[in-house]
Amino acid sequence: MSKGTPSGPLVFIHGDDEFAVSQRARNVYQIWCKEGGVGEDSEIIEAHAANVGEASKALERLNESIQTLPFFGEGKIVWFKACNYLGDDRIAKASDVNSGLVDLASKLKNFDWAGVKLIISSCKPDKRKAFYKTLAKLADTEEFAAISLDDRDWQGKAEQFVAAKLKSLRVGADYTIVTKICQLVGPDTRALTSECEKFASFVSSSEEITPSDVESIVTQGKHAKAFALGDALGERDLPKMLKRLEEDMWAAKTDRKKSVIGLVAGLVSKMRSLLFARELLDSGLIRPVSGFAQFKSQVERLPSEIFAADRRISPMGLHPYVLFSATNQAQNYTREELVRAMDLLMQCNHKLVSSSLDESFVLQHTLTQIVARKAKAA
Repeated sequence: MSKGTPSGPLVFIHGDDEFAVSQRARNVYQIWCKEGGVGEDSEIIEAHAANVGEASKALERLNESIQTLPFFGEGKIVWFKACNYLGDDRIAKASDVNSGLVDLASKLKNFDWAGVKLIISSCKPDKRKAFYKTLAKLADTEEFAAISLDDRDWQGKAEQFVAAKLKSLRVGADYTIVTKICQLVGPDTRALTSECEKFASFVSSSEEITPSDVESIVTQGKHAKAFALGDALGERDLPKMLKRLEEDMWAAKTDRKKSVIGLVAGLVSKMRSLLFARELLDSGLIRPVSGFAQFKSQVERLPSEIFAADRRISPMGLHPYVLFSATNQAQNYTREELVRAMDLLMQCNHKLVSSSLDESFVLQHTLTQIVARKAKAA
């Protein structure tokens, strides 16, 4: 993923991170315009198409644009922006679009680039197709893959992205702050960029971001909201847990995709991860650390033979970041308390299924029993 100025006249920027692709393509376009002193002869062609007709027209316009001499004779820069038919969808498979791409590839192979520069930005392309292979040979190619929750190392990638963005904005932040921002926002580069820009406006260049700044400024992403109740339970924070429970119970009543039984299932999964983490801590296999990178290196050194082959009953079956978070929160409970919590959640599930008791009361009572600490003996 290059960030310098491309050396050749043809640049192909693509990937499933649409925001990063657009940002990089715009950056190259602006650099080229500034370096070449090009103004009137620069052109942005909106390549995104909703149907075959629009795609064909966009390709025709691109052909005309690169073959039209610059009016002022200073050079010409063309950005074929947000092309969405280089993949394997319905529009991409249409014969008119296919023939248009084949024709364009043929022209690019023999094109005289004197005074002309072209940027093509697109969503993730089909790398098996001839047009992609042609661009891969002729162009400076840059790929931007989206950060996803399915990626076991999404947290590390998000932290690298945020750290680099804050540095470019001249905003100071230590590792724990960067980690907290990523936890709250999630694997969304557009949202992460927006939050970093908020800090640039809020924090002076001589100051560093504080935990209170993060709490007051950052807007939580969907993934953070989905895990908020479990995190409050893991933190053993009763007021916070009751607040999150109220929000989730309301969501369960208004969203058909959510249910109280689903909430309980998520909490069982949460306590299971805490129990795994507690066992690792008690056995001395891992030690608590503040940074994910340090924790990950510990996990990678663990001998696989000491764990069950079935990943469903092994801590190695958990996402590394989930286990990292669980390790920090598991210190709020003893092993016996976690085993008791699992039993209470199973009883709660049985009551919800087999009785007519108020769901909110049953779940609130159960979670309060889990979070409450036993009074110390006098």
